[in-house]
Amino acid sequence: MATATASLPILVAGGGIGGLAAALALARQGFAVKVLEQASEIGEIGAGIQLGPNAFSAFDALGVGEPARSRAVYTERLVLMDAVDESEVAQVPTGEPFRARFGNPYAVSHRADMHRSLLEGVQASARIELATSTQVERVEQDAGGVTAVDAGGGRHRGAALIACDGVKSTVRQQLVGDPVRVSGHVVYRAVVDDRDFPADLKWNAPCVWGGPDCHLVHYPLRGGEQWNVVVTFHSRRQEEWGVTDGSRDEVMSYFDGVAARPRQLLALPRSWRRWATADREPIARWSFGRVTLLGDAAHPMLQYMAQGACMALEDAVTLGEAVRASGGDLAAGFARYERCRVARTARVVLMTREMGRIYHARGVERLVRNDLWRDRTPARWYDALEWLYGWRVDGLSFGSP
Repeated sequence: MATATASLPILVAGGGIGGLAAALALARQGFAVKVLEQASEIGEIGAGIQLGPNAFSAFDALGVGEPARSRAVYTERLVLMDAVDESEVAQVPTGEPFRARFGNPYAVSHRADMHRSLLEGVQASARIELATSTQVERVEQDAGGVTAVDAGGGRHRGAALIACDGVKSTVRQQLVGDPVRVSGHVVYRAVVDDRDFPADLKWNAPCVWGGPDCHLVHYPLRGGEQWNVVVTFHSRRQEEWGVTDGSRDEVMSYFDGVAARPRQLLALPRSWRRWATADREPIARWSFGRVTLLGDAAHPMLQYMAQGACMALEDAVTLGEAVRASGGDLAAGFARYERCRVARTARVVLMTREMGRIYHARGVERLVRNDLWRDRTPARWYDALEWLYGWRVDGLSFGSP
């Protein structure tokens, strides 16, 4: 598999954040790209999203840093509160010293706003074609290219395919076939208008209230016009991975051990969406001939470190740079990309699981967490976060394929 020809685009399965970012990264290297999106319109569902400095480094590398920044809310700090006694456990300032250390800010945004920034970049590129109502069901490969077969029987020919089709990736299922790991943790998400949000919790910070087998999160969206509210708990029942409408009665039943101040968040949303969460065990191989995986298709992770979208953005930039370093040779580029990303994303997947355990500590373990984190200085936090937030495109290093 050598350099793609002008007549055969690189196919991208999925038009979410990872898919659009991959399309931009490859188009910036001179490739024609065709994005295959299952929805009838290119858009994004969900609510809030947290953006570490590594996300902004990726946005800049993709040429959409300015619109992404214009739609973000810049936070003053990251906060962990104890939901049992309402004490502050940890605070990480994200002002000028943080920006100086990591080269970029920490921000929050509506997920749809960040997706829009990428979509505008895609729409402005003459090299990228968007195809909606096109759900990839299987992939066929031969010596001359790859064919994506959609749910309607349509056949899409390309030089290669980047599978960005999410946590339930049909491409990964075909090529790897590994099972999902259902966590038993349920996430409820909602967006609340500013007029309905408690004045005493209007902090310009992503705030986590850690409780026994549960936690609550809130932060501002869209310049403070709305507030993101997320609650997570350990389910009492056997869960299946999926998204459904939520039940206020169910939410209220899981937070008996939580103090009144954070508990008031539970009554705010008029409707909830319910996510039964899952991830997968990290795998060492993402590339299979002319196909490689990216984002949640490659490394689905839980939400506790707020890095799912950030890792997909990093993947996309790294893929583009790996192909460039390989002189446009896709096989060599895929090999470099995989080698550069597997260990880093696996570390995030595994540490995210552990962060969920820390947030949900109970009994003596909760006291240990609080004692370990309460007096940590900003400088010590920055040192601890360097491996994650210090990612930059100019720091990428590729050996021989």
